[in-house]
Amino acid sequence: MNDTTENPTPDDESDEALDAEAKNSSPDPKATPEKPPLGPTPDDFEMSNPGNIDPEVLQNISVSLAIEVGRTQIKIKDLMRLTQGSVVELDRIAGEPLDLLVNDTVVAQGEVVLVNDRYGIRLTRVVPSSDRLKSL
Repeated sequence: MNDTTENPTPDDESDEALDAEAKNSSPDPKATPEKPPLGPTPDDFEMSNPGNIDPEVLQNISVSLAIEVGRTQIKIKDLMRLTQGSVVELDRIAGEPLDLLVNDTVVAQGEVVLVNDRYGIRLTRVVPSSDRLKSL
């Protein structure tokens, strides 16, 4: 009989002992534990089609609405000279429609109206949604 097949060599015993020790050993105290990810992970989101968006969710999203009378550019030295009663000329002609902006995107135009001692805007033109999407 061959001694090498029946009796393992000391090298074989040490390899088996190391494998068993590695399986039964406790984790290295110097190793840093795995931290949970900050924020949502891709697994937290379900795949959805745009047609499956819940209308109630959309209706509760806040947006910023602004009315723009006009714009201009001036130098800082001219800005510093402004006082009460100063007039700043804008780029719009009197009677030209005002812009209605939603989150800084023009969505409509209209004219100023007075409603119960408050200013309002009567829409005279609404930008088509296809044009609004192009400006994103």
